Amino acid sequence: MKKYKVKIRETLEMTVEVEAESKEEAAEIVSDKWYDSEYILDAECFTGVEFIAREQVKNRDERER
Repeated sequence: MKKYKVKIRETLEMTVEVEAESKEEAAEIVSDKWYDSEYILDAECFTGVEFIAREQVKNRDERER
């Protein structure tokens, strides 16, 4: 049997509407509010999961056997 490391990546999404002069400013406003905990993403914001497997690299001692 081989050993594998499997990364689990969950995706949460929330769409908010803000008024701004540009999309860059809109992103900055939302970013600031997110850092200030005005937007909290939780289980209701779940949109998907991804599993990424890779074979674990053998250490030197195991390769020489």
